[in-house]
Amino acid sequence: MEEVRPHELALRHYLRRQFPTVDPDDVVQESYLKLLEIRGRTDIYKVKAYLFSIATHNALRTFQRREQLFAEVSNNGLVAAQLLDEAQNGAEVVEQEWRLDLIAEAIDRLPTRCRNVIRCAIIDGRSAAEIAAYMCLSENTVRVQMARGIKRCSQYLRDRKESP
Repeated sequence: MEEVRPHELALRHYLRRQFPTVDPDDVVQESYLKLLEIRGRTDIYKVKAYLFSIATHNALRTFQRREQLFAEVSNNGLVAAQLLDEAQNGAEVVEQEWRLDLIAEAIDRLPTRCRNVIRCAIIDGRSAAEIAAYMCLSENTVRVQMARGIKRCSQYLRDRKESP
């Protein structure tokens, strides 16, 4: 605890900034457990670097699990079933799914900070002020990132204009 505790505040700040949609409390807790587990097997010379490395890996794994869950929901037919109620035919359902997949692709191609801002806004439904506080950014920076993200996504969609 003497070696790890002094780095906790910096670690939480890093996690909020780099992984705004991941709960830093969970990641820090998992990282502490992993560090204790490894510490029993080997000596760790640079505790801070090792802790940040473990936390980054845990945050990425958490983020990937969330993305896989999101992908499973959109691919398992729930979206199609919901759209089928509103759509007049199957072609409209296919068209709508294709558009959603294309939008997801466009967002995935954004730079990391821009992508995180867009995801916070779209997936979490956060306002610019909430995103700014959560990511430790200024509100103006969040708005600029949102504008850039929307512009890049729009360009990507224009470039990929073909139909399914």
